[in-house]
Amino acid sequence: MQLVDELSMIYTTCLMTWASFAHKRSGGVQVALGVGMASLAIFITGYYHYLQDPTFHQNAYTLLTITVLTRSIWNMETNLRPYWRGKDGKLSAAQQERVDKRDKAILGKMWLMIVFGVSCFLGAFAIWTLDNEQCGWLRKTRKEIGMPWGFLLEGHAIWHLGTGIGAFHYITWGVWLRRCLDGQQDEYDVDWQHWLSVPECVKRSSVNGSANGHAKGQAKTANGRVKAS
Repeated sequence: MQLVDELSMIYTTCLMTWASFAHKRSGGVQVALGVGMASLAIFITGYYHYLQDPTFHQNAYTLLTITVLTRSIWNMETNLRPYWRGKDGKLSAAQQERVDKRDKAILGKMWLMIVFGVSCFLGAFAIWTLDNEQCGWLRKTRKEIGMPWGFLLEGHAIWHLGTGIGAFHYITWGVWLRRCLDGQQDEYDVDWQHWLSVPECVKRSSVNGSANGHAKGQAKTANGRVKAS
């Protein structure tokens, strides 16, 4: 069960790595990359089953995650940052200024998602490492404390929650980035109201409609009563 639990992380990251490197490539290159990533996943599976050493899995997963994250950030910066992508000669000065301002705003929001997701992941990874090293002491302490407070020492469970939240933010960012790389910045946005909310990549009309509906529902009259939309 531990292999199934941990190797699923490898397979998901291999899939995201393929999606990052195969974007806008020819069909032959996409197939070659797919075969390469599938072969890598099979090798990691076989070698991990042979070694039975969690350290190998941790190292493999970390290297894959760093690779796909670095590649995605490279794609984001070189395609959206005005300084790196240059100017579009088909646009007027006013249009170019609007595009640059739009893309800078998108980059700012994307970097917030990256920092939040990576922070969740690294924090969870640190807790997972501590849980592996201090497993005996943590089990003993949990029994002494009892539930519900003993849950706070369930390092493996917290690891799954933290990495799940971090991975969700990364995947949402990746979906939005793919839309932007396809030139759909004016059509899609991420609806992320605050840190505790769940981000979602949606069409801009949906975001604006939700925001307008919320604003209308909260509009107040001069006497302080809420005005119905």
